[in-house]
Amino acid sequence: MNDRPDPELSLARQQRAAGFAIAGAVVIWMILQFAGSQGLVTTRVLFLFDFAALAVMVWALVVTYRVWRKRRADRTR
Repeated sequence: MNDRPDPELSLARQQRAAGFAIAGAVVIWMILQFAGSQGLVTTRVLFLFDFAALAVMVWALVVTYRVWRKRRADRTR
């Protein structure tokens, strides 16, 4: 039996994780923005989550770039 993981499956999982992270961060960010406009959340919490959402976006961009480079390198071999 082959014990090594499939590289394409690993790349697909990384892409899926990045996609879910982006979607989740945007949905939570929108909900908090709405709650903030209604006065239910303090500005400090909104500002903190703005940075957290930005960090998620940067992480997803890095993951997506690495997957793109890996697939491009595999295609040229």
